[in-house]
Amino acid sequence: MNFVLTMVICSAVAGQCLAPFNLNKEYKDGYDCMVDGYQIALDKTVEIGREEINKNRIYIKFGCNEDKSHKTSISSKSIK
Repeated sequence: MNFVLTMVICSAVAGQCLAPFNLNKEYKDGYDCMVDGYQIALDKTVEIGREEINKNRIYIKFGCNEDKSHKTSISSKSIK
């Protein structure tokens, strides 16, 4: 089972979030996805910088979800 990391960057001041985006990477399990998610969120926080984070009360949310893009539904399979 593979996982994909989805991130959302939000501003509490504006009360809005950017559109969610998936990173173009698959993870073999939820653990690896979560660890990478925290690291990427930290790197992005540092990149945005203290002034912008504090001024706009920016926060980052992320989740690791099972990648279902390669699965085929049972109803589409033919049974012989």
